[in-house]
Amino acid sequence: MTLQYWLRWLSLQGVPRLVLRVQSRRGDTFARMMGPEGIRDPHPYIEQIRAQGKLVKTPLPWATCDHALVRTILRDNRFGVRSSARIEIPKVLAKFANRMPPPANPADPPAMLRMNPPEHTTMRKPVVSAFTPRAVEKLRERVETVTEELLDAMPSDGSVDMVEAFASRVPIAIIFEMLGLPRADMEQFLFWGEEMTPMLDVGISWSKYHRAMRSAQQLNDYLDRHIERLRCEPGEDVLSNMITGSQLDHYALKANTSIIIGAGFETTANLIGHAITLLLNHPEQLDRLRAEPELWPNAVEEVLRYEPPVFITARSALTELELEGVQLPQGAMIMLSLAGANRDPAVFDDPHRFDVTRPNANEHLAFSSGVHACFGANLARMEAGYALRAMFERFPDMRPAGPPRLRQQLTFRGYAQVPVRLGPAVHATSRH
Repeated sequence: MTLQYWLRWLSLQGVPRLVLRVQSRRGDTFARMMGPEGIRDPHPYIEQIRAQGKLVKTPLPWATCDHALVRTILRDNRFGVRSSARIEIPKVLAKFANRMPPPANPADPPAMLRMNPPEHTTMRKPVVSAFTPRAVEKLRERVETVTEELLDAMPSDGSVDMVEAFASRVPIAIIFEMLGLPRADMEQFLFWGEEMTPMLDVGISWSKYHRAMRSAQQLNDYLDRHIERLRCEPGEDVLSNMITGSQLDHYALKANTSIIIGAGFETTANLIGHAITLLLNHPEQLDRLRAEPELWPNAVEEVLRYEPPVFITARSALTELELEGVQLPQGAMIMLSLAGANRDPAVFDDPHRFDVTRPNANEHLAFSSGVHACFGANLARMEAGYALRAMFERFPDMRPAGPPRLRQQLTFRGYAQVPVRLGPAVHATSRH
């Protein structure tokens, strides 16, 4: 990597990393939540922040865990996403952050994740049509086929890692179909995804950033070739439609292809991994689902509420404004804890209890809200709902084979491994 890339890491990640470490040593609740302790169990820190009020000034940004306020900010056009570091850095370093364009990835413009209207609207329009309820329903048969094939391949009464063997495999197969990618390249994409997702965190190490950028460059080169192939021979996939039916330039096509992979893959993989762990740890809830399978859609919503795949996001004030009696200057940043909002006792009774029958589970903010709401939400719900029910029906005696291992990431919080003992397989039955 060049000196400029190292300076970019220093600007976007190195300085925030140092600030977080210093503040954590000083006992700052927010900094500790963003570090290793928070990754292991963020909720004690979330509750400490909640106890301080709806809008809390930390030594770093403002922060809120309040459901109503998080939802308001996400929907308020006076707030927008930031295109650079999510913690304030010196202006001289900020210049280096944008001095040279990095490989296209979801963490940088012109990917829609880092853009505001009207540019965001232009970027989103050609993509979102692929994730409408009608479009997602057309993928249901493929989801069912992929799920059953994966379950058929599992060793009856054997041991497997359900993240590697199942949670990641269902969504990546569907995304490959949507983007017209050859199935032979799935393993490479899974590796790239594992390496690149830390870029969405705050304060990652140089070694992680180095690996992420190397994978981003490899993905860049791959997408260059793939996009050119589709220009010559377009198919019926989403990417072909973006190439032929939108005004996106080549770089924007690559950046937004990366975010489609993230929206359609990473959130679903984390959702399925969390669900498996939660249900194995709450067998009484799994028994309820077996007795009343019509509860599965609500169970998916409760998993999303209890352990959202995206833990935290941020917004910046686009103008000077007043919020909760506080005068905020233009550029003021607020960290929004989606996990905290999803366990707000003002909205959810006994919020730290996992309950698949919870009547208002779908009031969670796991998929954000407003113009940046996750357009892969419908697909994630459909994939997880079918895949989880099919898996637990095929292997009714499944049990943990060891402690699950969390990824050392906070933004996309999920499991790296979920080892299980499957138990004897039961022949698949109709779930329609």
